[in-house]
Amino acid sequence: MKLLHIDSSILGDNSTSRTLSAAMVKRWQDATPGLEVSYRDLAEARLPHLSGGSLAGADAQEAELAAAMMEEFLAADVVVVGLPMYNFNIPSQLKAWIDRISVAGKTFKYTEAGPVGLAGGKTVFVAGAYGGFHSGDAPTNFIEPYLRYVFGFWGITDVEFITAEGLAVSPEQREASIKSARERIEGPCEALAA
Repeated sequence: MKLLHIDSSILGDNSTSRTLSAAMVKRWQDATPGLEVSYRDLAEARLPHLSGGSLAGADAQEAELAAAMMEEFLAADVVVVGLPMYNFNIPSQLKAWIDRISVAGKTFKYTEAGPVGLAGGKTVFVAGAYGGFHSGDAPTNFIEPYLRYVFGFWGITDVEFITAEGLAVSPEQREASIKSARERIEGPCEALAA
């Protein structure tokens, strides 16, 4: 089994989403013998935002990086994404990655009946960190509907969000929310190991 671990927070060691995504991956490594893990830190190894030159493959190094990211994504059975909320949305680093993975003929195709995802059969877990309360059906939650749509467009319907929210409300709320998120990690990890 192959797991792709992606982090997108700019906060380094102070990042809650990084802490949660690392806890998910560690739990799966402990529970799944032979698990192969690939790691991509989108904040450390910055990917240029999509441009006309990107689409044309004008920069050989950028094209090679995009091809490598596509291959590691397509090879993964499970994808874990560490995701903070920045100004009600995903970090631009993660959007740059999505732009490289959304490639016709690789992750989706267009048909007369509409688009068809080509990357199905994967499971995606998103370890989210929100300063306020934005999960579920909150009108300020643009992240979860957007990512469910993107992954679904690629053919992936098994997407789970484990989010610590209200982190900026108070130290007590922060501690309780992180503890709750860590406890919720156990369920998906047990299912993966089964």
